[in-house]
Amino acid sequence: MSVAEKISQAELQSEIQSAALPAAKNSIPLRFITCGSVDDGKSTLIGRLLWDTKAVFDDQVGAIEKLSDKHENGVGSLEFANLLDGLQAEQEQGITIDVAYRYFSTPNRSFIVADTPGHAQYTKNMVTGASTADLAVLLIDARSGILEQTRRHANVVSLMGIKQVILVINKIDLIDYDQTRFDEISEQFKTLAEAFNFTSITTIPTSAIKGENVAFTARENMPWYEGKTLLETLELAPKSTPRSMGFRFPVQRISRPDESFRGYQGTIAAGSIKPGDPVTILPSGQQANVSKIVTFDLVRNAGVHGDAVTLVLDRQIDISRGDMIVSNDDQPSLEFSYQAQIIALTEHGIQPGKQYWLKSNTRKQYVSVDVAETLNLETGLWETAEKIELNDLSKVQLNFTNRIAFDTYQNNKTTGSFILIDPDTNNTIAGGMITQAIDNVKSITPNTPNASTTITMPSDIAEEFYRSEFYQKYQDSIESNDS
Repeated sequence: MSVAEKISQAELQSEIQSAALPAAKNSIPLRFITCGSVDDGKSTLIGRLLWDTKAVFDDQVGAIEKLSDKHENGVGSLEFANLLDGLQAEQEQGITIDVAYRYFSTPNRSFIVADTPGHAQYTKNMVTGASTADLAVLLIDARSGILEQTRRHANVVSLMGIKQVILVINKIDLIDYDQTRFDEISEQFKTLAEAFNFTSITTIPTSAIKGENVAFTARENMPWYEGKTLLETLELAPKSTPRSMGFRFPVQRISRPDESFRGYQGTIAAGSIKPGDPVTILPSGQQANVSKIVTFDLVRNAGVHGDAVTLVLDRQIDISRGDMIVSNDDQPSLEFSYQAQIIALTEHGIQPGKQYWLKSNTRKQYVSVDVAETLNLETGLWETAEKIELNDLSKVQLNFTNRIAFDTYQNNKTTGSFILIDPDTNNTIAGGMITQAIDNVKSITPNTPNASTTITMPSDIAEEFYRSEFYQKYQDSIESNDS
């Protein structure tokens, strides 16, 4: 008997005829990812969630019936993972390789889910899925417990600024619904998560293949679990909101259709703007006022975070692609060096001291990387390192030849994130987040007679220093001592 025949005909017919339920009006989609180690059941879990929320179309039903007949899973159920694993290699091997995005909804909320791969070699794909997520569903196989890749994904989730985690201890049916094992894994993860900045951790026991505690409760087999199902927890999860901060506008393009118009185009990365507001252009530090905000077909009275607009200023200023227009009273850091955390995405790793391209928003410039520490996934401790290997999570110092503006990633994901590009191959080799600016101006107090200090600085900064009041007083003090 085929797998499809094992499902009651009435249930199957109901599934085929049901359309996806409309989401509540004006609901804000929640973006979340599924992550965890290989074979923890991520694709099956989301496939089951799509099935139970009636987000499966007729042609998909027929397709997974055929695939399920070919790959008998031993529990008389459909291969729900095939709703997510669209690549032929994924279906043949039973693994996830690429990030699969799916949309589904309930009467209460709409969702966008990214099903990410569990293999260590595809960690970069998991980073892609996590970059826009509000919440992470982290799966653990109840038989295996916490593995290295579990720890890696938990670290990446924290690194990407995700504060909400739903810990799904899956395949609970394969350990006879053992509550003791469930509690043991829950406590182990809470201990692991003490090093992270998660604001909430909700733990749920599930059997994804059977649909237990996914969209429907499983009181019969798990009377000891009195919490909510995965779907109920997702419906109640708050959506992350950006921190309130000053105006940020990375310049993407200079619009110059004729001699009478010069506008600066881009997408507002934070804050808001209206005509008349004073702004500062970084890194030059020049100031101006916004005279007009223009879009494709109209002139606007204001622009807010996420709007793609053209700004017209009240004076002529040399502004280039990659510059950032910001508010006068709340500005990002502008330094030569920054502390950052990165994850290596190439098998060749990252070579300390080598010049790489750093790309952030619309700007691209050379940077060198000094390695400080790398996370040991076995001990959970940061250890001194001399190089960065594939999938390493590392703390580094970024050194630029010119001042560059950044916010911390915690304050703004858009203006606090970057990628590193190898100039020799043009491949993306790392993704990273700014954690802190480094003040390059240090006080100098010689503690020995005739002590000397050499300071290296760009020529334009040096010229300003020579003209400064501090330098003139220093010269006067030398002349008075000599006399």
